[in-house]
Amino acid sequence: MDFVIEGIDYTSVIQKALVLLSCVALSWKMIIYMCNLLNIEQDPIRVLITGAAGNIGYAIAPMIARGMMLGPDQPMILHLLDIEPTSRSLEALKMELQDSAFPLLKGVIATTNVVEACKDVNIAIMIGGYPRMAGMERKDVMSKNVVIYKAQASALENYASEDCKVLVVANPANTNALILKEFAPSIPEENITCLTRLDHNRALAQLADKLSVPVSSVKNVIVWGNHSSTQYPDSNHVTVSTQAGDRPIKELVTDQNWLKNEFIAEVQQRGAAVLRARRQSSALSAASAACDHIRDWFLGTPKGTWVSMGVCSDGSYGIPPGLVYSFPVICEKGSWKIVQGLSIDEFSREKMDDSARELAEEKDLAYSCLNA
Repeated sequence: MDFVIEGIDYTSVIQKALVLLSCVALSWKMIIYMCNLLNIEQDPIRVLITGAAGNIGYAIAPMIARGMMLGPDQPMILHLLDIEPTSRSLEALKMELQDSAFPLLKGVIATTNVVEACKDVNIAIMIGGYPRMAGMERKDVMSKNVVIYKAQASALENYASEDCKVLVVANPANTNALILKEFAPSIPEENITCLTRLDHNRALAQLADKLSVPVSSVKNVIVWGNHSSTQYPDSNHVTVSTQAGDRPIKELVTDQNWLKNEFIAEVQQRGAAVLRARRQSSALSAASAACDHIRDWFLGTPKGTWVSMGVCSDGSYGIPPGLVYSFPVICEKGSWKIVQGLSIDEFSREKMDDSARELAEEKDLAYSCLNA
């Protein structure tokens, strides 16, 4: 039956409307289908945590499982490694991770076997190490850690994924990373890094506190050198977001003496201050910084922002090639690059060189322990 009123064929209009609605419905189904294709679950990344039964391991494992390190869509399998005397604590951590029912966590391997722990891992977070005990000489600590990192380097060399990325947290972090680099030659040296992001975050926090602004408003501090008391927190290139735009820190902190003395000392000694207050070394902040380090390395640094990472020196800024030294870097698509062309004043040059000399001494000491 046709409906024609005053020259308008309503049957034809209705038919065209129905065709249009069918096209819209089909298009909507196609959009949903494409979205579902894009949401196909990614393969899990295998993440090794050494020293997992310790305080930092206990703090970082749930952070990773919740997606703080690799993002909200990346599933993972955690490999937890520690020494035999801690096996019960290690198993308890595994139980707690399972009981937390993290959607992204697809499995947990808890083991005291380094080969099993390193099998096919894509990321290795090296927290385990021999701590300095009362009465121990520097060489004694170094000799213990050289043995540990030589053995773990061999396991990563032989059993980890070819693209494995390594973050060394255990102190002496820079030199432990150097030893690992020497004894895992098939792992690209750019894939072996050490943690100075904790120092970087501490520096940002101190500057934000000084100005009574959110820490997110402060960017581009630099921590140069060793993760030790010779590290140099450099505020010369820091900017602060204000209502009038980004402004250099020197325009907002008029007390240059504070920037060159108290600020630097506060960052250098912050770990000792936490230790005195807590009677244990930093754990939560170290775990958070390690997540920040890996997240930016994998997912990239925000445009216009750099972070501090301990990486193998290529000679930039006059730092001897081969040392694992903290530089300002930008990250993109799983790679890092040292920021070039920054001005270095005489004060900074002296501080940077002091830390480089200490790292060269640590390197010599480590090799002497290897040859002993």
